[in-house]
Amino acid sequence: MTGVKGMGEGPASRRAGLASRRVGLASQPGGPASRQAAPASRHVDVAASARYADGALPEPEAWALEKHVEGCARCAGTVSAAVRATASAGDVLEGVRGTLLTVVAETTGASGARAAGVKAPAAPRQPAAPLTRALWAAGPALRGPWLVALLLVCAVAAGLAFGGGFAGARPLLFALAPVLPVAGVALSYGPRADPMYEISAASPSGGLRLLLTRAAAVLGVSLPLLTAVGALLPGTPGLPGAAAWLLPGLALTVGALALGSYVGCRIASGIIAAGWASAVLLPVLAAQAGGRGGAGVFPARALAEQLARYLSGGAAQGGWAAVAVLGAGLVLLRRNRLENL
Repeated sequence: MTGVKGMGEGPASRRAGLASRRVGLASQPGGPASRQAAPASRHVDVAASARYADGALPEPEAWALEKHVEGCARCAGTVSAAVRATASAGDVLEGVRGTLLTVVAETTGASGARAAGVKAPAAPRQPAAPLTRALWAAGPALRGPWLVALLLVCAVAAGLAFGGGFAGARPLLFALAPVLPVAGVALSYGPRADPMYEISAASPSGGLRLLLTRAAAVLGVSLPLLTAVGALLPGTPGLPGAAAWLLPGLALTVGALALGSYVGCRIASGIIAAGWASAVLLPVLAAQAGGRGGAGVFPARALAEQLARYLSGGAAQGGWAAVAVLGAGLVLLRRNRLENL
């Protein structure tokens, strides 16, 4: 609302608009007021809320009230009720909206405003279609370098197996498959991945909800695609079935989200990917260097046996399920940190 205040809005208009906006966010799940604990300062009473709504509250007290309702859902509701009860609330909100739309139209031009979906102030607001909202929320998760890399890995694996007769295509795909969703999550959320990150993170549907939406989009694309390609590739002795990597892939993705609450999604994804690669590839490379795998020959059988230790059997799958559950619990416990990545 800083920009609106600079447009010449009076104190009453600014306060009414700001209070209504904050209360609107507070009334939605995941809004700022619902995510933060109330500060230790005294709560706003009904009388002060009424004076604020009428513009009669002194400026220092008004700013203190506005700061307080940023973190107090109870007082945000009280102020909201007072603002909405004023006769001019609807006119003030409509005027603020009209001013913002006018500034956007003047800045981007009429064609840019139409391309951005900006409607005239008098036009009724149309709710976005569910498919449109879903595609916006998925955002970078369904485009960009990660999706290209995913398709490239599948195409190269199929080409090596059927075009080049490469026996290690399936084990190599299974070695990469569990960390591809992890990389997708890292590249789909954050200021470096999303040019609209600041706007989306500040919206009521931003933060953890948006992060989980994009993680689900990554998993929804990568899991069936990699599983289908793995099932089509020629089998390797000792390698488990095509679906054996699904639970490890889910557990590693959830683990990256949980670890991301401490160090950030990108660093956490790098740590998870490096840990998986070390556990799977280093023993195979060490055996190859020791001369037990045949010099110059890709150790397809050795890689398959190493993968089987992590993917085959009820104990291994049960362990990955436990990791996924513990990771999900840690994500819930650390949701406040993930909200402010």
